[in-house]
Amino acid sequence: MEIVVHDTVSQLAALLDRPIAERPDALREILAPLEGMFSVMGIPLRATGPGQWDAVSTHSAGSGFPLDRDDDRYAAALTRMADADVLGRVEQALRHAWHHQTAATPNIEHSDELNVVTVLGDPDDEHLVNHSGGYFGMGGIPGYIHLVIWPDERTVDRLGHCAVHELNHNLRYANVAWDPATVTVGEGVVAEGLAEAYVRELHGNHGLHPWGTRPSESELDDAYEKITSDIDLAGMQHFTPYVHGDTVANRMGAGPVGLPDHAGYDVGLRIVDAHLRATGYSAAASTALPVHDILTNAGIRHTADR
Repeated sequence: MEIVVHDTVSQLAALLDRPIAERPDALREILAPLEGMFSVMGIPLRATGPGQWDAVSTHSAGSGFPLDRDDDRYAAALTRMADADVLGRVEQALRHAWHHQTAATPNIEHSDELNVVTVLGDPDDEHLVNHSGGYFGMGGIPGYIHLVIWPDERTVDRLGHCAVHELNHNLRYANVAWDPATVTVGEGVVAEGLAEAYVRELHGNHGLHPWGTRPSESELDDAYEKITSDIDLAGMQHFTPYVHGDTVANRMGAGPVGLPDHAGYDVGLRIVDAHLRATGYSAAASTALPVHDILTNAGIRHTADR
């Protein structure tokens, strides 16, 4: 697999030098390597009619930095990313993870090319800064990873971990069928737990996302009971409340179900850890396993068992 980490630090710096009216088109150029990902999501790079959702509106709604104003913090943030070689570290982490994966599963299916595009986040966006630890990624569509970061002392050395987490999703969904109508809560939380275990396998506990250690033990116990009792709920619409918790569910207009921030990651990791203990497998070796096998190995009964 060819890994292409696009030099978006330079591209974003050039965008900031352009007049505000030209910045949406400059962003479209930066996001162009993700066109295939947006296409799968039904989102064009450029809207073809009034009110149509496109890549730029997706950026704005998804905690991306605002395009309609000048702000000295943006150039300073890009300088910080360049000085810390954030993109170089992302590429190094991905290449190391890919070597680790192929050693564990030489025949795993994968995209021929992986395009990685990183953009600045909005430093005033509460969801990004306070609920996502200053960064997040999207990597569930094979061949594409989209990263968003507000670079500060918490995040510049962690974006590579996020990229590795997303690589695990990328590889899983090159091998495991995904149907938004039938995919279950179980698949959602197991996928996040696998990705977290995968990062930990490569980078230790430091690699876990900030939300990976947030709930108290009692909160995690309650979340585990709630999620495992609804493990067979089908439909992608359940992912936001069950994986990301009530705060994000409210932000996205989904119905909250009484879960703390990103509870599905923690519950998923607990499930995957039970699977790993029961089987002796590594997270890498488990990347492409069906959700039924992982839930069964973890001792969780669900519809397929009955």
